[in-house]
Order: sequence, then C-alpha cells, then structure tokens
Amino acid sequence: MANKGPSYGMSREVQSKIEKKYDEELEERLVEWIVVQCGPDVGRPDRGRLGFQVWLKNGVILSKLVNSLYPDGSKPVKVPENPPSMVFKQMEQVAQFLKAAEDYGVTKTDMFQTVDLFEGKDLAAVQRTLMALGSLAVTKNDGHYRGDPNWFMKKAQEHKREFTESQLQEGKHVIGLQMGSNRGASQLAGHSILPRLPHTQPCSSFSPGQASRLRH
Repeated sequence: MANKGPSYGMSREVQSKIEKKYDEELEERLVEWIVVQCGPDVGRPDRGRLGFQVWLKNGVILSKLVNSLYPDGSKPVKVPENPPSMVFKQMEQVAQFLKAAEDYGVTKTDMFQTVDLFEGKDLAAVQRTLMALGSLAVTKNDGHYRGDPNWFMKKAQEHKREFTESQLQEGKHVIGLQMGSNRGASQLAGHSILPRLPHTQPCSSFSPGQASRLRH
C-alpha cells in the first residue's frame, strides 16, 4: 500500500475514531472461522489491523470464503489459480466477493466498500460484513457452514402463518358479514331518522289582524 503520509486536522481525527472501532478480539474469531471454513491452505495473518488487511486485500480468501457457502457446481466467484498482483485485478476480485455476499443475503448497510479494505480506510466495516455473512450462514443452516455456530448470532427470521382451506373460507365469510353490516349502516345514513315537522306558515303571510293577535 502506498505511503500517503500522515493525516492532519479533522481527517486524522476521523480516521483515529474509525480505527478505534476495530475489534481485535473479533478479528481472532473471524480468522478462526475463515480458516475452518476455507481450509488451512489460506494460512493465518499477522495479528492486528495491518495483518488482517494484507491477508484479505487481494480478494482471493474472501472469494474462497463466500464460495464455500455454496454447493459444488454453483460457486458464485471465479478464483484465479495465482493470486492477482495488479491493483485493479485485486480490487475487481474484492468487488466480486461483495456482489456474491449481497446475493447471499448481506444487506447494503452491512457491506463494506472496496476502499475500506484495499486502502485500510475502515477495517471495522470489513469485520461487520464478515460477521453478517457468518450470521446468515448459521441462520440458513443448509449444511455449508463450518465451525462453531456460537461464533455468530442467528438473524431474526420471519414466521409465516399457514392457513387451511376451511380457515380461509371462514375468514371470507366473516369479512362478508362485516361488509354487509357496513353497507346497511351506510344505507341508514342516507335517510333522515328525524320526525317530519308540520308545515308552518311564515309570519309574512299573516294578515295584520292575525299578526296583532299573535303578538298579544
């Protein structure tokens, strides 16, 4: 990675806060899972943020990880025999992993950006993506997850209620009764229920004598 020199001002403060989010204990768990999931040939990184970044930077291990969650014959990412050495090829490999992770079910809010890993901008975001991927794998429980299921929390699953045909018909009957009741109320509302008052003659139609008697 190119030496960009020190960061100054607000950017240095922001970067410092981001680095503090990085969890070294979580790093150990993720490394352990990746090794168990992919096999020992992926090796192990040097401990710490930099070692973790270098280990995953070219995208090959990440691609092997997401591929291991799919059955043979439907691996989503093509992994080159020789790790890519050119920068754009490495970034392309990481981008393929991100696309496959999203297709697997990782939400966009849990997804890191390529530069977060490649330039070390936010390795905590990389950890978040891997945790989300592991949680999905444990939740799916389709036989492709390897490792201790307690390493990750299962994601909440939607519980869909299934109804029998008789229950559906009964529901339609209740709805029909409610609609009939509402229709009857609407019809009543269209008719006045107040008693009709007798017709009264306006004062202006009385003769002067009648009007005088009414005042007295």
